[in-house]
Amino acid sequence: MKITLLTGKTYNLEQEFDFPLKVNKSARAKKLTLRIDSKERIAVLTLPRYCSQKKAFEFIKSHEDWVKTTLQKLPERRLFFNGEKISLFGQALEIKHAPERRLGVKIEGGNLLVSGEEEFMHRRIKDFIKKKAKDEFYKRSKKYAKKLGEEIHDITIKDTKSRWGSCSSLNNLNYNWRISLAPDFVINYLMVHEVAHLKHQNHSGSFWQCVAKLCPDYEQGERWLKEHGKELYGYE
Repeated sequence: MKITLLTGKTYNLEQEFDFPLKVNKSARAKKLTLRIDSKERIAVLTLPRYCSQKKAFEFIKSHEDWVKTTLQKLPERRLFFNGEKISLFGQALEIKHAPERRLGVKIEGGNLLVSGEEEFMHRRIKDFIKKKAKDEFYKRSKKYAKKLGEEIHDITIKDTKSRWGSCSSLNNLNYNWRISLAPDFVINYLMVHEVAHLKHQNHSGSFWQCVAKLCPDYEQGERWLKEHGKELYGYE
């Protein structure tokens, strides 16, 4: 496939490689860069204003193995589906399509009932989880923050592909919505980890002592994320 950039110049880079590639031209770019867009599952090449096709080709060629390896390591895409069993805020639930009911998404007993057309099930469930997560994570985080004598300014639910959580100097906490699907002890560990940053904006010994005080078995949660976190990132 030929790529015509905004400048009108045509590149044939995409057809030269056996992996998905997107080429962008940037007037602000100082050098060639290559990254992986994990959401789109594609390699993205950014070209500075003046760059020859030969130089761009050689640059991609030199990173070809890295691109292929990184794309192969991306988690398998996952969509919520009827009959799937999930853990939501530590509660075991089975997703059930309920097209005859006008309830949106609702937890009832051990089921997560989802009305509407089945093709929109994944989006509806994701929106539901993100909305519930803000309240649930605020409640848990506030409990831990109180034990440290700290205050939380605000909590934001993010859709990032690289971080589970973060804490700003303004006492704002950010959480990845996918952590809602982890076991309860993992969720608590992450809440503790970010709340501890309210007192220690680093990963010093004092920080980890603070984490251990609030969550004595924190290493179990940390280990679970390293071993299974990739599976949760499959949900898009």
